[in-house]
Amino acid sequence: MPTTSLTPVNDPLTTLSRATQSNLQNQAVDTGQDRFLTMLIAQLKNQDPLNPLDNAQLTSQLAQISTVQGIERLNTTLAALAGSFQAGQSLQAAGLVGRQVLVTGDRMELSAAGARAAFSLPQSVDHLTISVTDASGSVVHRVELGAQAAGTQIFEWDGMADSGARAVDGIYRFEIGARANGTAVTAETLSLGRVDSVTQAPGGTGGTILNLGRLGEIPFAAIRRIM
Repeated sequence: MPTTSLTPVNDPLTTLSRATQSNLQNQAVDTGQDRFLTMLIAQLKNQDPLNPLDNAQLTSQLAQISTVQGIERLNTTLAALAGSFQAGQSLQAAGLVGRQVLVTGDRMELSAAGARAAFSLPQSVDHLTISVTDASGSVVHRVELGAQAAGTQIFEWDGMADSGARAVDGIYRFEIGARANGTAVTAETLSLGRVDSVTQAPGGTGGTILNLGRLGEIPFAAIRRIM
């Protein structure tokens, strides 16, 4: 099974770092509460006997510290949940290594075996045209597929250009032109590639990244279908 550059979820250093961060956050909450209580006690001790602290004001101050403490603990909980979600996503993505996936994109790789890509239609159309362009933006192949049903469909290109010669292997882009009853219909273009490896975005906050070889890197959320 191909290896990935994914950092193990149960890395002891990662676990220790998370535990240390959690302890520091809890200490910060406790320190803030202790300081507030110290100030409140000092205020009560030094209040003017003829003009004591108003009960409503005291209650308001206690409510404020409780609210702040609750918000800080809620933020800590949400951060922990986000970390757990990301770890679960990483494990799921690691299982995709070696699999073919359809992802949002307009690139296709031509090799000796040809090229494959896909498109998704929100509705059935009367006419659909696929235009393949090279790195300079010149159209090397255009084909009319006629009427097509709604949904996702995979198409193949044997690499033959409209000039009659075979196009050189490499990365090409494609565009979809679709019409229904004379009205243009927007089709989603989908790249088809093999997942070579899985990595985490720098900083650990950008999610999971899939490496599709010459098709480049795409975010995990860009997956539309696993083949």
